[in-house]
Amino acid sequence: MMNTFMAVISLAAGVIVLWKSAELLVAGAVAIAEHFGISSLVVGLTVVAMGTSAPEVAASIAGVLHKTGGGDLAVGNVFGSNIANLALVGGLIALIRPLEVQKQTISREIPVMIFTALLLWPFIYNSFLSRPEALILLFIFIVLVYLTVYEAKHKSIRTWKTNNQAGKDLERDRRDAKKNIVYIVIGLAGLALGAKLTVDGAVSIGRLAGLSEAVIALTIIALGTSLPELVTCVVAAVKGQHDISVGNLVGSNIFNTLLVIGAAGTIRPFTIERRLAGGIDYWIMIAVTVAFALAIVMGRRVIGRLAGILLLCAYAGYVVYLYLPA
Repeated sequence: MMNTFMAVISLAAGVIVLWKSAELLVAGAVAIAEHFGISSLVVGLTVVAMGTSAPEVAASIAGVLHKTGGGDLAVGNVFGSNIANLALVGGLIALIRPLEVQKQTISREIPVMIFTALLLWPFIYNSFLSRPEALILLFIFIVLVYLTVYEAKHKSIRTWKTNNQAGKDLERDRRDAKKNIVYIVIGLAGLALGAKLTVDGAVSIGRLAGLSEAVIALTIIALGTSLPELVTCVVAAVKGQHDISVGNLVGSNIFNTLLVIGAAGTIRPFTIERRLAGGIDYWIMIAVTVAFALAIVMGRRVIGRLAGILLLCAYAGYVVYLYLPA
């Protein structure tokens, strides 16, 4: 365990690395979207969401490789991260700057997010996820990504033709694209490093302060896997890139539900405790997902500051619930 000085240094360094990496990621993602004629929303739903979901994938796979409680860790991590993404991150973004949502997102991506969350229930209600069931979740995930990329590719063809007809400097265009791809890769790697430094420092400070391992796991570590989404969305909100924020939140929740649980169950089938297997924690996740969607609809495609406060209060209530006696 680190001493207090090193823990504070690690925490501070982690926050700085997270912020700078998120700035690189957002800048690269927006530029790539413009370069290929793809909407920022699609980039947020795919590249950014998949990259920021990497900590959940790693944590869940590591969990199932440990025989005792691995399934609970994998599923609990997904539930906690999904709730944190929409209630904590979504609420915080709305406080910084009201979050504007495209009409297409309400009619397509949001329903898909709710559908995938509800789809999980038949797979886990019996407290066991088999390998075939996990493979089905992965298959659905691959199909959704394929459809998203396929549509984006066809929409971008017109932009490419326009650029070529306009006599654009294609060689310089390629160099810019390569540079922005490097920005995205460095940004994603930096987010992973920054999250680790931040969590390591926070965990050490928590232990030095006398917090129990259970409290540390339910708060610091659980929140740590959502740090990439949190910081990326905040940076995007500050820069007015609403589509990156929305795409990251919605995409990350879809990826968590299908990719994280599917990958973990494919590596090793696992059992799940009743509380998580379609129990109260599962329905809290569903309630928060629906509440997020309703906030968008009732706000006429804008999540305002009042809705942001309500989402943050919902997350605070969830944290309080976690500490109540089972």
